[in-house]
Amino acid sequence: MITETGKVIAIKGDHAWVQTIRASACQSCSARSGCGQRALASVTGGRANQVLVANTIDARVGDDVTIGIEEQALLGASMVVYAVPLAAMVLATIAGHNLSGGSDGGAMLGAAAGLAGGFLLARFLPGRRGGYEPKLLRRNQVTVRTCP
Repeated sequence: MITETGKVIAIKGDHAWVQTIRASACQSCSARSGCGQRALASVTGGRANQVLVANTIDARVGDDVTIGIEEQALLGASMVVYAVPLAAMVLATIAGHNLSGGSDGGAMLGAAAGLAGGFLLARFLPGRRGGYEPKLLRRNQVTVRTCP
């Protein structure tokens, strides 16, 4: 499971808005050179990200929490978002080329239509909708000790 820590900033019904900042862990990670997370953090400048998650642990505003998503769910969502539109574009390009009698214009129109159709298909594709959402795992306890 891929996890991230954050702070609950708002409660909306039975969901919680959790604010996370991903860039902090990138400097000490051994996989930083080939990681997409580091690239994303560099694009956003390490700014805070907000995620809406089901509040299954009765977290309150100000609580430090851990959220997580299954690796397989992340992989599956990536395949739907990237592979489906790409495959639709390639198939529509071939179809447009063949239907237009070998015209490049037909292939380009087919590619554009296939890409748009692929994005629509990926958006409305039935699947593990709940599995692609991060989950609120636990409330992180902060221990405070005083010196005698």
